[in-house]
Amino acid sequence: MIEAPWAVVLAGGDGDRVSAMTRNADGATLPKQFWRWQGRPPMVRWALARARRMAATANVLVAVKEGHRAFWEQALGDVPRRNILVQPENRGTAAGVLRALVEIQSRESTAATVALLPSDHYVDNEDVLHAALVSAVRTACHADPPVVLLGMSPAGPESDYGWIQPESAGSFARVRRFVEKPPACVRDLMRDGALINSFILAARVHALLAIIGHAFPDILRAFQRVAREPHDAPAVRRLYEGLPAMDLSRDVLRHATAYLSVARVPPCGWIDLGTRERLQRYLDDPPWRPEHHPPMPHPAAA
Repeated sequence: MIEAPWAVVLAGGDGDRVSAMTRNADGATLPKQFWRWQGRPPMVRWALARARRMAATANVLVAVKEGHRAFWEQALGDVPRRNILVQPENRGTAAGVLRALVEIQSRESTAATVALLPSDHYVDNEDVLHAALVSAVRTACHADPPVVLLGMSPAGPESDYGWIQPESAGSFARVRRFVEKPPACVRDLMRDGALINSFILAARVHALLAIIGHAFPDILRAFQRVAREPHDAPAVRRLYEGLPAMDLSRDVLRHATAYLSVARVPPCGWIDLGTRERLQRYLDDPPWRPEHHPPMPHPAAA
């Protein structure tokens, strides 16, 4: 029997690269995922809506940082408190993912499938991304390799993204290699069918735990030991104080290509708003059509 999927929204970053732009009316800096521009829902709500389209509310986790409490308490008022995974410090995407995976492991069988969703993505056509994500989740249930990355079809030679080079053409292929921000060879990559790395993926929980555990075995065991502890427990605080910064893509996935596949996502107007240049492009030419921002209940009304 296939278990109900889980989704994890990664919202624990500090947004340092765009902090000069994400300020409130008083001039104070807000983490970009909680920044409200002209009264619109913050980016974390976009990601939460995506997660809830493909997983039940009880199976949607949000990884946040303790230091952002004032922001996420307001933005995530309709998320069950036990599903908000509070990290004492931001130690990178791999730590946030590991915290979420061991939480799912402590609640269910590790045979469950999980989707990872960054909290700073804008998508013009959410239906296209949703269909690709649902397909990736279903594929991950029986795929070999067991981890399915979503690769975005490039609209042009974007040199400030990371890229994925598939082993073969088509809508689904094994991952050959990652290429990080390649300004010199980006046109060659496009010609060869490479895809932009969206950092969105689907996988079986046990498969992703095994891959991260291979890279950081001691850290995996440490997370499993404190899985049932509250986030402010001394053991959890000590764990995070001693953690190195760990990036899921750079420190884990790029060294585990034998376990990775990539699914090509049709053009959907996807943008990662994690840099000043891309965020400024979005602000200079904002999409106003109401379908771009599907209605979401205000946390206070949920």
